[in-house]
Amino acid sequence: MALPAFLKDKLRLPAVGAPLFIISHPALVIAQCKAGIVGAFPALNARPISQLDEWLHEITEALAAHDRSHPDQPAAPFAVNQIVHKSNARLEEDMALTVKWKAPIVITSLGAREDVNAAVHGYGGLTLHDIITNRFALKAIEKGADGLIAVAAGAGGHAGSISPFALIHDIRAWFDGPLLLSGAIATGQAILAAQAMGADLAYIGSAFIATKEARAMDSYKQAIVEGDASDIIGSSLITGIFGNYLRPSIVNAGLDPANLPHGDAKAMNFASRGSSEAKAWRDIWGSGQGIGAVKEVAPVAELVARLKREYAEAKKRVCG
Repeated sequence: MALPAFLKDKLRLPAVGAPLFIISHPALVIAQCKAGIVGAFPALNARPISQLDEWLHEITEALAAHDRSHPDQPAAPFAVNQIVHKSNARLEEDMALTVKWKAPIVITSLGAREDVNAAVHGYGGLTLHDIITNRFALKAIEKGADGLIAVAAGAGGHAGSISPFALIHDIRAWFDGPLLLSGAIATGQAILAAQAMGADLAYIGSAFIATKEARAMDSYKQAIVEGDASDIIGSSLITGIFGNYLRPSIVNAGLDPANLPHGDAKAMNFASRGSSEAKAWRDIWGSGQGIGAVKEVAPVAELVARLKREYAEAKKRVCG
């Protein structure tokens, strides 16, 4: 279970801030990296495409300046998330900018692409592919991904349905490369548990929605703070793919969380159910089951400090 030195040596906590659609942007990524964890954002968050060039420049320069000022505590590397599905018409242009700025880590989603992996490897970058089953994991490695992100039951947004215990076990039976675990991780204890199961790093998303730097509405952040696992509703209705969402946002969209209709999201008529404006992610909010541990909207530095403290305490208690 070896991590590349450029990644392992710069992490002050074994964690990655997951790329959050709409929400992640330079301020959040930079704060995460300065705090000692990988910060990530979806390339599609930058609109128009020219903004991606600006964002990559901003992040690269900010982290370089931090390293010059803090040689004893350099920033962690950042990651760009690329949706490699054929429906993403921007992929070629977005990848060209990713190569231009030599993003240290590229996270690929919705399909594994040999050409994308080769482009990143061409400048020495690391590729991680997110998967929800062992079968998809095998395909990703066959197509040249360096590592895997196991998206297990309880994760926010588009999530898997397999227990993290089973998913990590099945992957580790044949894969000894970089492995991350996603799914209801919002405490330092959970980070240590992910490592105990066989993961190298924890992949944390929902907890960072409720941070000062996150580009989310205040009502979204507050719903994270006020919610717990019982407020997470799993459904394939919203986008056509199973995902986990916050109950209050479903109610605000004019739907009954206890009686969500079945069927294809493409055929869904929100207008007939109380809202003609609701859209997935913008109005119906993704969230994982671990939000009960999030008690306030805090700066990224404070959240990471809490996770570090909890991780150290749990490690001391378990390992002595």
